[in-house]
Formats: sequence, structure tokens, C-alpha cells
Amino acid sequence: MDIQQKLINECIDRDRRAEYELYKLTYSYLMSICIRYTKNEDRAKEVLNIGFLRIITNLDKYKIEVPFKAWIRRVMINTLINEFKKEKIHYDNVLYVEDYYETDKYADVNAVISKIDTEQIYSFIAQLPAATRQVFNLYFVDGYKHKEIGNMLDISEGTSKWHLNSAKEKLKELIKKNDLQELNIL
Repeated sequence: MDIQQKLINECIDRDRRAEYELYKLTYSYLMSICIRYTKNEDRAKEVLNIGFLRIITNLDKYKIEVPFKAWIRRVMINTLINEFKKEKIHYDNVLYVEDYYETDKYADVNAVISKIDTEQIYSFIAQLPAATRQVFNLYFVDGYKHKEIGNMLDISEGTSKWHLNSAKEKLKELIKKNDLQELNIL
């Protein structure tokens, strides 16, 4: 994605043609971010448009020293988090560390991973509870630390760690179930 400063300046001046051009240039990148955080494509498109509006209205705050791609990624992730908070989905899905219990359901899934394609992995991640999926994406995909995730989502660092562990366990179960179905064992 090669965004010229001239295009950014035209967008700051509210040139609708330039805004549309920027939208076209950034759509697939921003959509890939939104898909990771939402359960369905319609909601991803909705949040993408909300985020793009924030990008357009805050372009005057963009500093040229920062890579544009990193800046719009940050704006979009913040938008996704804000939308998540607005819906209050995470309040219904937050499980606290105190409620966590140890489980003996550990499976060796390394051999199975090589058989799974990207689309299956995305579908498994989409099956995670909303708060758990959000923590998983922020940690593994976007590289945030548990303390940062806790601050972004208004949860404790321990709860963030719990959600990450829960995501890992759920994904292991889904992969194992998928593998058993392929072998016609289930």
C-alpha cells in the first residue's frame, strides 16, 4: 500500500475524490483487521466504515514520521475496541481468573496444524467468545502485551492472560474435533 502525502493532504482538504481513492487503497488492509475482530463480514464492513470515518476526520493529526499503514492500523484497532465496548458484549463474556479451573484435556495437535488451512483457522477463531477472541487477536496478531490489553479492554492483566489461555484451549478442542471428524471418528 503506497499512500502519497499529496493524497493525504487532499483528504485533509475534504476532497471527496481523494477520500474515495484513499478508501479504495486501504479497504482490503483495513478489512483484514476488522474480520479478525468480528464474527461476520457484515459487522466487519460496518466497523470498517466507522473506523475509516475516524481516519478521515483525524488525518490532520497524522504525523508524517509515522508510517501511514501503522497509523491507520492503530486507529482501526481502537475503533474496534470502542465498538466492542459500546456493545457491552465483553461484560457478558468476561470470565474472571478466580473462576478458572485446571483441565486435563490437553491434546497433541502439532501434526494436525499442518493439515488445517487459513480459512479453517479464521473460522475457529471466529467461534471464540467475543472477549476471548479480542484478547487472542490483540496478543498474537497485533503484538500487544497483557498489561496494554488490560488497559484497552478495561480488564485486569490476569483476566487478559486467562482469556488468552482460554482461547488456546478452545482452539485446541476445535482442531482436535475437526481432525476426528476428518478421520470419521466422531
